[in-house]
Amino acid sequence: MEKFVQDVAVITEKLCRDEGIHVSKELNRLRKKLIILYRKGVVKINHSVMELVCAKHLVKKGYFVDTEKQVSDILVCDLFAKKGDSTEVVEIETGFVPPDHALDPVQSSTARIASKIARYSQFAEKFSLGTPPHSLLPIPDLFLIQPHFRKRSDIEKLKWLLDKYYTSPEIRLEQIANARLQMIYIVNADTGQTTEVDPLEYHRVGRMASFA
Repeated sequence: MEKFVQDVAVITEKLCRDEGIHVSKELNRLRKKLIILYRKGVVKINHSVMELVCAKHLVKKGYFVDTEKQVSDILVCDLFAKKGDSTEVVEIETGFVPPDHALDPVQSSTARIASKIARYSQFAEKFSLGTPPHSLLPIPDLFLIQPHFRKRSDIEKLKWLLDKYYTSPEIRLEQIANARLQMIYIVNADTGQTTEVDPLEYHRVGRMASFA
């Protein structure tokens, strides 16, 4: 507990350095909430640090940001940002692969990313993924195509993959067909900086890097 409190205090102080009162107030509000959630066993340090770094980026853009917000009876999103009538959900992906998926890390990670896009994008005007610079998100090609251009066969193929890993609750064909991904945030905890990248550009550069 003491280590978590210390680490989130260090990153918050770093993020607030040379910033105004508003940014400091908002980040310290989120820091206090994360400490409460850690006591309940809800959050972990790597994830929490990335949430704070990404939250600063959104706060500076004029959003009111909440962390670990309930968006449905069963779903809690990592970051929920609101500015006027505009809303955004951000899911943080650290790139961690559980030991249970040591033999299928790419397929299971692809399914996890797809499930988040399909499930969470319906709860806000904009849906984004946050990831560290050292991790490459396996984003399914389907979500880089506008919903009205998606082929039924491709939607069914992705559903087959999702059904392999997620059955409770089932992810419906309609959710996959209409899901949207608007932004990738590259969240650098070392520097405290967050960079916006268009998903198509991220996917293109990522593919080039993976085959280098």
